This record gives sequence, structure tokens and C-alpha cells, in this order.
Amino acid sequence: MKICVIGAGYVGLVSGSCFADLGNFVWCVDKDKQKIDMLNNSQIPIFEPGLKDLINKNYSSGRLKFTTNLNLAVKNSDIIFICVGTPTSNKKGSADLRYVYKVVAELSLYINKFKIIVTKSTVPVTTGDKIEKIILKKKRKKLFEVVSNPEFLREGEAIRDFRFPDRIVIGANSKIATKKLKSLYDPLIKKGAIFFSTNRRGAELIKYASNAFLATKISFMNEISNLCEKTGVNVEDVSIGIGLDKRIGSRFLRVGPAYGGSCFPKDTKALTFTGTLFKTDLSIIKSVIKSNEKRRIFLTERVKKILSNKIKNKKVTFLGVTFKPNTDDMRQSSSLLMIPYLHERGAKINYYDPSGEKKEFSRLKNVFFCNDINEACEKVDLVIIHTEWDEFKSLDFKKLSRKRKFKIYDMRNLYSPQDMKKQGFSYHSIGRQN
Repeated sequence: MKICVIGAGYVGLVSGSCFADLGNFVWCVDKDKQKIDMLNNSQIPIFEPGLKDLINKNYSSGRLKFTTNLNLAVKNSDIIFICVGTPTSNKKGSADLRYVYKVVAELSLYINKFKIIVTKSTVPVTTGDKIEKIILKKKRKKLFEVVSNPEFLREGEAIRDFRFPDRIVIGANSKIATKKLKSLYDPLIKKGAIFFSTNRRGAELIKYASNAFLATKISFMNEISNLCEKTGVNVEDVSIGIGLDKRIGSRFLRVGPAYGGSCFPKDTKALTFTGTLFKTDLSIIKSVIKSNEKRRIFLTERVKKILSNKIKNKKVTFLGVTFKPNTDDMRQSSSLLMIPYLHERGAKINYYDPSGEKKEFSRLKNVFFCNDINEACEKVDLVIIHTEWDEFKSLDFKKLSRKRKFKIYDMRNLYSPQDMKKQGFSYHSIGRQN
């Protein structure tokens, strides 16, 4: 099939390269000329394991092309995927859909034959209705169908998630569109992916409801971890015990910092805003948002306690600053609160992250990026394991602390409190007796 993917960001690049790898011809379009030039020169603007090789493979085969020419891409495609950002727009938390609607208004000018227009961007329920109205101002209904096909890609595991999805959700108000999309995904369906079709509004809401439910599981366990610390219970035992219940499941029950990234924070807020529009009180989700915000403050205050309220002139190292491993995504990471907080109170901060130096900390004069773990941990007072990158899971702390014995704050519970105590470290974790 001939496909146009609009937006060369995270979702667009992963989806476009994966569709091409299934044998389709894919135009990947973005208005950012610099980004397109980079891609045409084999430079990948985001960090995602395996993505560079996948893009290069399909680019070399001729199945994947990058362009700024939306007219060319739309006219030469049968299915158009909209993969532009939908950030939070205001304090009320509504989704900013201006990029979606701008793209739709422009592509409607170039529809020359029947097209299926698909939103992969996370959009609130009824967005497809509005897209349809925009296009109808330019084209007759028989020339297009608007479909919702939400993505469920996890950063760091996106290619695998595309190739082996739990489910493929298609929301269409047309049997023709549903059949066409099912045919596109047929190679994945044959491998065992569940194909689920519903109406367009249903698919839009499924995406938001899924993210809100997962955010709820994370916040729930984080709150339970606080109770575990007060009662002398190991939170990992609780997590395993409830996860064995098939009605609950074991995924997303690990404790740690507040949830972050590009999806959960903005999507929970957008969902509650939609509830307000439709006069529906989504009180559980509102509580989840509030709990997550408190989590950031709670864990930051914990650092102050570990340092005996003496932060000034202390040297603190962060191992990992991204919101999760195997990505360079800093959006809503807890480190964005913790590092400035410590910096303002006079601490000197080192950080090391496998995805590289972060512009978010460039203006903080006493915050330094280190090229490796050894450099980061040299002569420091506290090491904070913030992100569970694989290379942080088997560290030789005795070797790292030869020049100065440091305290350890393990925010991901990667190590055993008993083992750390035997080695003579002041070790602090989450939801366990330290």
C-alpha cells in the first residue's frame, strides 16, 4: 500500500519505518526542513533502540522517503496517518489540537481521489468528527473517510510493540475503511495480534482510558509503598502478591518516581478536561493526577532527609535523568524538579545518562554532565539512581566509592538493602526497610 505519515516525531518515525518494513511504500512528511535533511542523511533525531537501522534499511530499499512536500505525499498515497503532537494547551489540561487541525486543513487541499485519513495522534473523543467537518469544507464525503487508530507504543520498546502488539484498535464509521486498515495490518494479525474494531469515538476514548488506567496503577502502588515503609512491609512482596491475581495483572506495579513522559501526564489531564466538557466528574483520574504531583515533591523531600537537611555544598550524582530507560525523553521526568530543587539550595550536581547531555540543565551553573559512571560518582556525598538503565543494575559501589564513601538513594529498587548494608553503605530505597 501507499502510505503518507505526517509528522517525523516519535510516533511518525517508528510507525512509518515499521509500515515500510512490512512492504509498504511510505512517505514521511514533516514541515521541519532541518529534521528532514537529517533523516535523508541517515541522522535520526530521536533515541529509540533499533530505529536507526530500521530506517536505514527501508530508506535504502526505496520503501521509505522523507520530504517536506505534503502535496506530493498526499496525492501519491492511499492512507494518510496524522502523527503530530497534541500537547497540553492550558492550565485546565485540554489537548492542544491546533497542529492536527492545521495539517488537516492543508491536506484537504490535496485530496485528488479517495483517501483514508487516520489519526494516530492521541486526540480527545469527537476530534474525528471535527476533522471530518474541516475536510467537508473542501471535499465531498465520498472522497475520504476519517478513522482513529491509536498507537500503544512504549518508548524504548516501540519497534517491538509495533511488530507484536497486544491489540490493534480501529475506530471507523465505515466498513470500507475498516476493511482497508485490517488489510494493512494483516501481517501482524497473522502473527497473533488481536484486531478490534469499533466506531471512531470509541477508539479515541480507548486510548485515553488505557493511559489513565495505567497511570492509576502506578500511582496506586506508589501510595502503597509509602504505607509499606510505615508498617515494615516489603512493597515488592505486595506487588507480586496482588499481581498474581489475574484480574489485576503484574504489569505497571513497580514503584518508583512519579510517572512522566509524553503520554500519561498530558493524557490524564486531557481526559479530565473532556469529562468537564461532557459534565462528567472523573474524580478517580483527578486524584491520580494529584497523587502524582505529590509524589514528585515527596521524593524530593526524601533527598533532603537523607542528607540530614544539609544540602548546601553537598555533591549529589544522578544516575539517569530521563523519565524511563532506553529513551532520551525528558518530558515530565522527576529529575526536572529534583535537580533544580537541590541546585537552588546550594548542592553541586553531577549526572550521567546513557542518552547524553540534556539541554534542560544547561543554564544551571553547578550542574555537570559526566561522560561515564566513574566520573559521575567520584568524591560525591549521595548517588541517586533515578532511571533504571541496564548499566546501573550491576554496579561495583565499593570501587566507585574508593575516594569517598557516599550514600545511595535507589529510586528504582535495583539493589538489595541487606547486601548494601553488608557492604557498609547508607542505602535508601522505596517501600522497603533500609
